[in-house]
Amino acid sequence: MTPKIVGFASVLAAVSVTLSPAAPAATEATARTPITHEKLWLMKRVGAPVVSPDGKWVVFSILEPSYESDKEVSDLWVSPADGSSAPRRLTNTKAPENGVAWSPDSRSIAFTTKREGDEAEQVYILDLVAGGEARRLTSLSTGAANPKWAPDGKAVLFESSVYPDALDDEANKKIAADRKARKYNVRVYEHFPVRHWNQWLDDRQATILVQSLQEGAAARDILSATRFAHTSGFSGVASDTGVSLSPIWSPDGSEIVFTATTERWNAAFAHVGYHLYRLSAAGGAEPREVSAAPGDYKEAVFAPDGKALFYKYAPENSEVYNLERLYRVAWPAAGEPAVVAGDYDREIAGFALTPDSRSVYLLTPEAARENLYRVPAAGGPATRIIAPETGGYTALVIAAKASKPVLIANYGSSVSPPEIVRIELAARKHVNLTNVDTAAAAAIDWSPPQHFYFTSAKGRNIHNMIVLPPAFDPARKYPLLVLIHGGAASYNPDQIGLRWNYHLLGAPGYVLLLTDYTGSTTFGEKFAQAIKLDPLKTPGEEINQAVDEALKRYAFIDGARMCAAGASYGGHLANWLEATTTRYRCIVSHAGEVDLTTQWGESDGIYDRELTNSGPPWGGSAIWRDQSPISYAANWKTPMLLSIGERDFRVPIGNTLENWSALQRMHVPSRLLVWPDAWHWILRAEDSRHFYEEVHRWLATYLKEGTASVRTAQE
Repeated sequence: MTPKIVGFASVLAAVSVTLSPAAPAATEATARTPITHEKLWLMKRVGAPVVSPDGKWVVFSILEPSYESDKEVSDLWVSPADGSSAPRRLTNTKAPENGVAWSPDSRSIAFTTKREGDEAEQVYILDLVAGGEARRLTSLSTGAANPKWAPDGKAVLFESSVYPDALDDEANKKIAADRKARKYNVRVYEHFPVRHWNQWLDDRQATILVQSLQEGAAARDILSATRFAHTSGFSGVASDTGVSLSPIWSPDGSEIVFTATTERWNAAFAHVGYHLYRLSAAGGAEPREVSAAPGDYKEAVFAPDGKALFYKYAPENSEVYNLERLYRVAWPAAGEPAVVAGDYDREIAGFALTPDSRSVYLLTPEAARENLYRVPAAGGPATRIIAPETGGYTALVIAAKASKPVLIANYGSSVSPPEIVRIELAARKHVNLTNVDTAAAAAIDWSPPQHFYFTSAKGRNIHNMIVLPPAFDPARKYPLLVLIHGGAASYNPDQIGLRWNYHLLGAPGYVLLLTDYTGSTTFGEKFAQAIKLDPLKTPGEEINQAVDEALKRYAFIDGARMCAAGASYGGHLANWLEATTTRYRCIVSHAGEVDLTTQWGESDGIYDRELTNSGPPWGGSAIWRDQSPISYAANWKTPMLLSIGERDFRVPIGNTLENWSALQRMHVPSRLLVWPDAWHWILRAEDSRHFYEEVHRWLATYLKEGTASVRTAQE
């Protein structure tokens, strides 16, 4: 139940639980202790901010984790954007709230949640001025997600996943009941893809519904009845959380803009091209293209003045990676889009427009940090505004109707869990609005990463980070753990992580080395594209070169005691190191590919792998064999710890079992962890705790002083 609220002025006084606006600083005398899994996992987790249009209030979620899932709590909190008082809890319910959206008048919020009596998540409205409990707006068997307020505040659009021929909720209920009553159980497919991340796909598809806020109003599906929605290959954009059309209202409320494809079935042999479409909010019309060029479209948003539509776009071509650049197109006329910062050779992780629609602020990852830039909305060069010494900004919102820019963000680093901050543009700094985990973080013995670059054998400038263990003594010699990031189109961020936490991995007394090898992002488009036709060899060589460079620079690293570890593409590279070197005493590979052909045949996506490897496996390209670790199994010697989620469809279990078979066949010391309830990532609390225990035990076996090298032990 939501606490009753008697008026907006009483919001901050309605609930007794508060967060201190300022956390006590750690003193020299404060005894700092090493990170543990319990300290890491049980830290509260602050969600992304949602600022009211008038710029006065910020709503965000706080997850209070537990090792027992039924005791985990996630609720909404509210803070004044000027930091004049401490944040306070808005909701107090068992189920978390998602997709928070402010009403245009800054009076109410909409969100989705599954409360008592709900079959699935529904849209709820909480009026912060009138007070009272949140009112359920929708009641659909198929659920609701991603609510957005109409510009006049009188209706809400949202998404749901429905059966293609079901035009209302009764029809969806009937189809679901008929299928549940079947006496057989089978999945049938005629097109690729059939799986995505952790689930088998079915014939349900995303749709867009609009519902008035008037009592008794029913939701109207404005998309399912169109010929467009019945086109073979119709779909929204798939992610690890589902499929979404990402719909938004046009400035006058007469249309809905969304992202979709009619080429879903091309995935087996070509790119799947997406477009932006516009659809009458009243229904009864066919969608029309906004964008002529196929590609990847993300984060469409209208300028506050309603005169332009902004979005991120990446083309589809023969490259394995393309930067998502920021575009704008005039509205409502549409027409030819223009690049907002055409010469900006960096990733745009997020963006937000100022209330006057004249400027766009960009979040840009650069060599582990996430910096803030500004670019004219009409186009021009990007200017760096803030570059934090550590970490950076991972979410950004700007109040659309404030009299002056109110920038609210998440800020965090690998030693600072994300908090809500207000960015002070004139001073080029940020001020905390929350200090949820500040005191807990200050009590941990950890330090920000050290950075260094070196020039690789191919003449590339390679960025690296060194992470030191607790109670670090530069006069000592420490074992080295080489930690390899996934992707490959990714990088090593200076941010808190749960799945591969730098400091938790190094807590027993290991120095970590993290290398942004060829193919990594945040170093320009060409650097990321250079992995094409060279999926493992050069990145693997650069990791070894980074080790050589680190040994030259840091006398405290013991070059005789080194292990390597990675997950996903990092697991691919860990397997490549197994195949090509014996310099590491042990290797850890989670969700790692060992055979390029096996990965092509089992994964949930295949065409991009053909671009990387110069055609299909039967096309004659030597890469399929020459850069498959399994091709060199006769030379394997290094002890390996293998780990895989049984529900992983991105790097399916077949690769790990093939790896395991080869290790066992070659009498290489090895251990296999299969997580029945996990998929690509190990997300359950107790599974995660045991995963770290297994990794630490494996590393300790081979990195403790006096352990013989792999070669000596086996010869």
